[in-house]
Formats: sequence, C-alpha cells, structure tokens
Amino acid sequence: MPDKPSKEPETVLSAALPKPRHPILTRLRAYFLAGILITAPIAITLAVAFWLIDFVDSRVVPLIPVQWNPDTYLHKYFGVEFSLPGIGVVILFIAITLIGWLTANFLGRFLVRTGENIVARMPVVRSVYGAVKQIMETVFRNQSEAFRQAVLVEYPRRGLWTIAFITGETEGEVQNLTEEDIVNIYVPTTPNPTSGFLLFVPRKDVVVLDMSVDDAFKMVVSVGLVVPEDGRSESEQRSPKVSARTYDSPALTSESERPRRAG
Repeated sequence: MPDKPSKEPETVLSAALPKPRHPILTRLRAYFLAGILITAPIAITLAVAFWLIDFVDSRVVPLIPVQWNPDTYLHKYFGVEFSLPGIGVVILFIAITLIGWLTANFLGRFLVRTGENIVARMPVVRSVYGAVKQIMETVFRNQSEAFRQAVLVEYPRRGLWTIAFITGETEGEVQNLTEEDIVNIYVPTTPNPTSGFLLFVPRKDVVVLDMSVDDAFKMVVSVGLVVPEDGRSESEQRSPKVSARTYDSPALTSESERPRRAG
C-alpha cells in the first residue's frame, strides 16, 4: 500500500510560524500612537500653563482690593460666578515692570542700596541674597555668554563623552592657580537639567558643538531619544574625528576660527 504523500515543506513551515496580526489592528495601533505623539505635547503644555496661571492667580488675586477686583463686577452686574483666569499674571507683570521703572531713577536706586545695606548685615540672608542676585545678573545681562554654547567634554573619565554648556570664562584664584587656560562648564543631569555639576576644564579639552543650546537641552532631557541632525557641511563632517587622546579637531578656539550658533 503506497504511503500517503507528506505535506509540502511550505505548508508545514507556515503552520509552525505565528499568524500575522490583523492589518486593521496594526493600523489602529499605528494611528493611536500617532495620536499620542500629537496630543501628548499639547496636553502637557496646556496643563503646565494652566497650573502656572492658577498658581499665580491664587496668590495675587486675594491681594487685590475688592473694589478693584474684576471678579466683583462680574458677579455684581452679570450674576456670573466666574473668575477671569490670568488676572494675577497680568498684575504681577505690571508690578514687576513698575518696580523696574522705579529702580531706574535716583530715588529707586537709593531705596535699593538702603535695602541691600540692611540685608548685608544679616548673616544667613546676605549669603542667599548675594548668590541669587549674582546668578540673575549673569543670566539676564545682555552681554552674558552663559548657556550660549553647547560643547562636548570627556566626563566622568577619558573615553566617555557628555554634553555640557559653557557658563563663562574662569577668573580669579581658580584660573591663577592653574597653568592652563580654563573655562567654566555646566554638566546637566538627565532627565532633570536643573541639577548638575560645575567643572573647570582646560580650553583645549572642550569640543564645540554646532547644535544649538535648545537642541542640546532636548537631547539631555529626552535621555538621548531626541537626537538633532548634523547640521554641518559635508566637508566638516569629513573632518578628522575627535578622540580621547587628540584634540586637534574642532577644539574650543577663538570665535573667528570656528563659527558658533547662538542658543
């Protein structure tokens, strides 16, 4: 009696392999993920904005006299139990602007100096006030170069690279005690860039990046998931690579030798 013909190899193989997913489910999954990518940034941005507005309003609006509060007239004439969002933000903006205008004249400067003299006599308060004031002046000064340039530096050891930001030129005792030309860099932590490390690094060991400061921050916050494209020209991309032992290519040199993109 002749043997039954065996199944074809293709049939046996197809039976062993898992069946492909239904194309409709695959498309729905793709559409769902695309919707998340579109709506999540918008929703998070709106949530943070509303939280900030509500935070400021809840602390500024109660300080407004009742006769000057717009919510009073909404309830009185229209019978609406509704608070205008953003009133506190507008008032805070106007108040800060008026303070800046007052301190620009002679009387304002005199009051500021008097207040600073009083604060200078307080042991703990003067240290906090002096540090915060110096940081704010450095960040908001028009000629400041703080966080204007993203760089690449070997940290925490040779052969490991991390993104950092130049915060200024090293001066004073730190520079005078070192033989090399030193720069101040800030190495942020991931994914929270508000904490990090201040390092004093030789200028020749710092590699300038052409990417903007915004792109560098996005790369740090996203733990490397968002990688900006290389915006350099083809000739620059073919230039010698930077290694842990040589710093002959694009090192931190003068601005005329290597253009940079302001952040």
